[in-house]
Formats: sequence, structure tokens, C-alpha cells
Amino acid sequence: MIVVEAIKEIQEKVSEFRLQGKSIGFVPTMGYLHEGHLSLMEQARKENDIVVLSIFVNPLQFGPNEDFDSYPRNIDRDEDLARNAGVDLLFYPTTSEMYPHKKLSVSVKVNERVDVLCGKQRSGHFDGVATVVTKLFNIVLPHKVYFGMKDAQQVAVIDGLIQDLNIPVELVPLETIREEDGLAKSSRNVYLTKKERKEAAKLYEGLNLAKEAVRNGVSDPEIVKKIVVEHITNETSGKIDYVELYSYPELETISVISGKVIIALAVKFTKARLIDNITFVV
Repeated sequence: MIVVEAIKEIQEKVSEFRLQGKSIGFVPTMGYLHEGHLSLMEQARKENDIVVLSIFVNPLQFGPNEDFDSYPRNIDRDEDLARNAGVDLLFYPTTSEMYPHKKLSVSVKVNERVDVLCGKQRSGHFDGVATVVTKLFNIVLPHKVYFGMKDAQQVAVIDGLIQDLNIPVELVPLETIREEDGLAKSSRNVYLTKKERKEAAKLYEGLNLAKEAVRNGVSDPEIVKKIVVEHITNETSGKIDYVELYSYPELETISVISGKVIIALAVKFTKARLIDNITFVV
């Protein structure tokens, strides 16, 4: 595995591979890798000749009340995990390498798919995501890019970015990696108490109860959301932030459930806020 910090160097290496007719699979991350990231790298390894992983904690997607400086970082550990996962090129730029000027003269503004779910509380977050992803696409020039559905809203935003700006890359979304009891794997899970950890499995259970209701003919989004709310309220001590149902990937409100939809939730426990979702076609 080759570790590269300079944009010019990674561009040169990727250009060499493309001239050789090799396919490039790309996994963009902010590091502190976990099993979800590893599943993306493994899939990229299966489908491409060359796998590029980026690790960059992007300051543009952090709000004023979100501590960019305290975001977990462990590059030595990440390098080992990436190497073992079969990554060929690790792109690890500094902030000054990615943003050499104090202020960007051009950035990406996301107009749709951001005023719901977690994006509703994080103004400007997805503008920062879209801007850095656009830069990374231009730097790496991948054939395929891999994102996890754990953050389905981010996947929806990236889908819109690729479609609207005609970026020649294939988006490959992969299912959420889960514990045996269904809880979505997350670094935040370690902050749950033993009691909360048992309760947390009820989040995915509630989502599946909603899906089952839809399969059984319930088409009113409000009724379906109520099923999830009641299950989480009755079975956990968590405080519901939201339970929502939208079309996917458009993330638009619907009055009748049809086509591809997402049921998503966020629940706050004592020291952890957990998110989860499922998407399916009716």
C-alpha cells in the first residue's frame, strides 16, 4: 500500500493506472475506521483493479457547535486496517493541502434532500460534504465510489451531486453493518449503558415492524411512523429525536407509501444519539 499526502502525486499515480486500463474503486472516509468502512473497502476490492481510500477530516462539514479538533483520529491504526483490507493507495492530505486558501472562491451548495432528518439540525453540513466530495472525485477520478447506507441522507445527497453535475462515477451504496441483534454498528454504541445497549436493538426492530405493516397493506405514512414511535417509546428509555418516512433518494414527503421509501429515526440515550434507517420498494 502506498500512502500519499500530495494532491499532485495521487493524481499522477491514478492517471498511470487509468492509462493502463485499470478500474479505480474509491472509498472516501474521515478515518477512525470501523467495520462499516472495512465492508466498503472489501467490496471495492472485489469490483476493481485498484482501491483508493481517502482519510480526511473535512472542516467544512463541521458546524460552530461541533468540535472539529476533537474528532477521533488514529492514522497508524487506520493504515494497518487499510493495508489488511487490500487498499492500494491511501490518500491522507492535510487541511492546507486540500484548502490552501483561507476562503474558497467556489463551493457546492446543496438545495434539495437536506432540510429533513439530521440535515434539518445541521445547516450547511451537506454543503461541506458535497464540496469535499466533488474535490475528491476530481482528484481521484474513480470509476466507482462506495458509501454506507448507515448515513442514507448522505448517500442521497451524493446521488444528487453525481446526477445533477453529470459526474462520471458509479455510486455503490452498501447496506448497514449490524450487530447480531440488529443494532447498527457505530462508534457511539460504546457510550450506551448495559441496559441501553439491550434497548438499542429495539430501534431496528421498530423499523422492521413498520416495514412489515407496509407489506401487509398499510399505506398511510403517519400510521407507519406511529408504529415505530410506539415501539421505541414502550420498549426503550431513549428519547425520540425523529421518526420520518420519505421517498428515496428524493427525501420528499409523500401522502401514500409507494415506490422506494426510507423509514429513518434518531433516538437519544444518556450519552449517545443513535441513527438508523431501512429503505425498501413497495
